Amino acid sequence: MALRCMLGLSLGRRFPLSRAVRLYSSGQSIEVGVREGFPVLSLPLPSRNETCDFVLRPFLQTVAHVTSSIRNEDPGIERVVLYSPDGNRISSSTGVDLLLQSDFHLHVNDLKYHIKIPTDMVSGMLDGEKSLSDVRNVIHKLYTSLNVDRHQLSKERELRGQLEALASELAPLETQRQQLAQRSERRTNGVLWAGLGWMSLQFGFFARLTWWEYSWDIMEPVTYFVGYGTSILIFTYFVLTRQDYNYPEARDRQYLNFFSKMATRNKFDVEKYNHLKDTVAEVRSELDRLRDPLQLNLPTSGPTSPLTGDSSN
Repeated sequence: MALRCMLGLSLGRRFPLSRAVRLYSSGQSIEVGVREGFPVLSLPLPSRNETCDFVLRPFLQTVAHVTSSIRNEDPGIERVVLYSPDGNRISSSTGVDLLLQSDFHLHVNDLKYHIKIPTDMVSGMLDGEKSLSDVRNVIHKLYTSLNVDRHQLSKERELRGQLEALASELAPLETQRQQLAQRSERRTNGVLWAGLGWMSLQFGFFARLTWWEYSWDIMEPVTYFVGYGTSILIFTYFVLTRQDYNYPEARDRQYLNFFSKMATRNKFDVEKYNHLKDTVAEVRSELDRLRDPLQLNLPTSGPTSPLTGDSSN
């Protein structure tokens, strides 16, 4: 009710209420008057030989409403067209508030009228438009204050519900994944220790052949071919995997191989697990964005001093 009263007052201040309707009896020049706060166009009707007052409602009507009202009052009127002062036709979709900002020409059948707009009416139109814009801003602020918090809470409740549903669906898969990960980790560590044991055994075997069984002259070509064979194996690894051979990457690759085989053997749905994890990350990101001060229309904190820790606004 308060907003409606404000809107009525702003529309009522457009034009002086005491202004009388002024007519030019020549039939060629007509000045738009004001009656009870609304513009009034007093137009002679060609068939009925009488003058009819047409109340114009800025911000609510268009040129199409005006021409339709004129035709309805006199069945003998077949053509009603409005032109700007420079001779351009005014479209039917033009608002009355824009029409009343300058003089225009009105053609009724074969009769032509020059419609004059008083200067104080133009200024009143501008003031009324500004007042209406202020009212719209107030309504928008009230709507934002009343509905944004409710929307934020509803959206957060919806996202939390989705997160709980995803967590309940992800829980058994996460438990199974952890079990498979532990088993894969143990097997990978076993392979690493086995590799270390093989290298130690090879070192001891070559040491015994070199210092006890044979001499270095005999074992030197053997160790050369063994080292060159190791280089061939490393290059073969690169050809097959397209990755440089280093211990961390080789270890991770072996871990993934073990995990993939165990997942297939235990019917663990890796694609479903990854999809659920991605969806959970998206929902949490949406929650963080929803709690952002800019989304909540809250003032953001200023820069923090590195010495005192106080934020300056």
